[in-house]
Amino acid sequence: MAATLKLLKLLKYQASCNPSACCAAQSMAYWNMANIIHHGGQNLPEHNSSCHPAREVKNIGDITLSQRICTTSIAHLGLEFNKAFAPKANTLHPGKPSAERVGKEDVEVFDAFEGTRVFLKLRPEYQLHSYNRSETHQPLSVSEGELILHKVRVYQNKLQPEVITAYFCKLSSLPVEQHSGLLSSKSFALLCQLSVKNIQLFDTSDLISILKAFVDLRIPLSPSMLDVYETRFCRQVWEMNLDQLLLVADLWRNLGHRVPRFLNFFFNYLHLHCKELSLSQLIHLIYIIGENRQVPQDLMQKLESLILKYIDLVNLEEIGTICLGFFKSSSNLSEFVMRKIGDLACANMQHLSNHTLVHILKMFRFTHVEHVNFMKRFGEIAPQRIPSLGVQGVMHLTLACSALRFLDERVMNAVAASLPPRVAHCRSKDVAKILWSFGTLNYKPPNTEEFYSSLINEIHRKMPEFNRYPEHLLTCLLGLAFSEYFPTEFINVALSPEFVRLAQESSKFELTKELYTLDGTVAIECPDYKGNRLNPHLQQEASVMLWNLACKDMRSKPEFLEALCLLETMLGGPQYIKHHMILPHTRSSDLEVQLDANMKPLPINNEVTPTEDAARLQFKQVGVSLTDDLMNRLLKGKAKRYFQGKIELETGQSPVELRKKTAGPLVDSACSVTDRSGNVGADGLCPVTHMQPPLVKLAIQFTNKNQYCYGTRDLLGLHNMKRRQLVRIGYRVVELSYWEWLPLLKRTRLEKLAYLHEKVFTSAL
Repeated sequence: MAATLKLLKLLKYQASCNPSACCAAQSMAYWNMANIIHHGGQNLPEHNSSCHPAREVKNIGDITLSQRICTTSIAHLGLEFNKAFAPKANTLHPGKPSAERVGKEDVEVFDAFEGTRVFLKLRPEYQLHSYNRSETHQPLSVSEGELILHKVRVYQNKLQPEVITAYFCKLSSLPVEQHSGLLSSKSFALLCQLSVKNIQLFDTSDLISILKAFVDLRIPLSPSMLDVYETRFCRQVWEMNLDQLLLVADLWRNLGHRVPRFLNFFFNYLHLHCKELSLSQLIHLIYIIGENRQVPQDLMQKLESLILKYIDLVNLEEIGTICLGFFKSSSNLSEFVMRKIGDLACANMQHLSNHTLVHILKMFRFTHVEHVNFMKRFGEIAPQRIPSLGVQGVMHLTLACSALRFLDERVMNAVAASLPPRVAHCRSKDVAKILWSFGTLNYKPPNTEEFYSSLINEIHRKMPEFNRYPEHLLTCLLGLAFSEYFPTEFINVALSPEFVRLAQESSKFELTKELYTLDGTVAIECPDYKGNRLNPHLQQEASVMLWNLACKDMRSKPEFLEALCLLETMLGGPQYIKHHMILPHTRSSDLEVQLDANMKPLPINNEVTPTEDAARLQFKQVGVSLTDDLMNRLLKGKAKRYFQGKIELETGQSPVELRKKTAGPLVDSACSVTDRSGNVGADGLCPVTHMQPPLVKLAIQFTNKNQYCYGTRDLLGLHNMKRRQLVRIGYRVVELSYWEWLPLLKRTRLEKLAYLHEKVFTSAL
């Protein structure tokens, strides 16, 4: 009791002349609750306003420390720290008695720090290069702690480096309830200052021991002090072995502070020693890389080769760690490795933990590798897992399904059923990604109204958060638009000049396309909407950007170019077909054809000049007439060789040669541009103003498998929305589906023409 009273008396001292003591005490005041639950590498908060601007302290060991002089009492700062500490005293950790709570709340309780470190308990080798907080130490009594602090004050100028190290180690063994008093002590701040002063004299083992003590005490180090220790460890890298380097990196991770310079030195070391990594060292390294989110990609390629070396020896949790580390560091894994991972997961999926399952799905989402067996097994077990997953896990699971175009109604129904009762646990990001996923997969669950109303109401409550992350609000609104929900009050906010400026200036994402897609969708599907719209300049800018992307994409596809050439041939020339974006905000281009009342094509492509057309249309009308009988036989797939021989017999040319000599229009135009001899008429092209109005407007679209849910012919949300809007503005959609057109590319030219003829003119009827 006497020793405790002495410690309490220390809290009443004023921080007057010792900047280091003040800094340590002040650190406690702002060292917030996140530190207690391993705040995951976030940088320390700024010093609070109770301190005057910094002044420089004496140059110690060639390292200048910038400190601040605090005018408030240590007692007050200690009290503030205790207030911050108290709310987190019951923070739940897996496996601890305090986590034993019942009810739905438990599902949302997940310690992200401890949860990602489960793998470290599965092999004894991890103890060599990782730090375990649960290690038992010889407890230090309060009186012994007070005695050490007294010695620090008395012998401060005579303490040797090994004594300083020993003091840190012993003080870190004080009971946890004494830590706050210790950290607010002037004597402990003095000990920290002495460690910095003598830092060049510490060897590697001393530095590691001190760092361990910092972790045990959850010490709120000042940024300047952290810089000193990081610099010292940088100089020690080449004198350390792999176990020591991994242990130091792990300790920094436990402290919750990023050390990019140390890691750069570490990665340089690894380039020379990568092949020496054992299995446990490799997995732990991948974890460290993921948590720090930085790594040279050439190093990751070397690590991938090591993964293949050990792939048959890793356990399921380690597979999850590999996937999470590569995902967080935005590093790719080859399709071969992902398939191996998928095979291992399939074989034991019932034994996968929920979080390992989510981590593997994240990596499949990132690599876009299609592993059919994995997704089938996932569809079988996921519905039972979803109620026991936290909201963030459910979000990642749902987002992976949409990214992989995998629609399993059992999974989506389970997500939709479990979410409304716990929607309050959602972050703005969770709401956005879940709405986007359901919209992208174009799926409405049985409880559609309850599901969407709960998420839309949550947008109301989360508006301040959406203002900090404008990309999430746009993601919400686009996901809702895919599903034909248009909450106009949020749309009015998203298209307001203030929000547009916020989205363009404060977000790390380029959001012009998203704004333009939302604006164009509202213009068509919400005719009564009177709220904000994008300004014309931004609309034009987005339109040009999207056209350039779409045009470049389509012009690089041989199957598109061949279809365009054949359609021009069939219709009578390039003036009868126009490649453009009918709905620019939908981000893909179309081939537009217009037909009059007699089902004859109208010249609509004004971009083709008469001179160009005349040059292209100077041909002799040769070939075979497409009669009804011929069309029927072609469509039934008969007499392929007969027609090819007949063409060669009548023309003396092979179909390949005929491709360069285009036949006359297969459907007579109302404005014929050639006479019967095949010469261009004097009138040239018909002016558009003299055309009769179109009876039918066709939007011919080429599709690929990425526009459909995997293994189905169900369009994804964006492409379904585009079809819906084209119909709204008076177009008939003609789809040249990939499962029909791509196989035809290997068939004869006449068969392709017959297919296109049927598609265009049957659709127009």
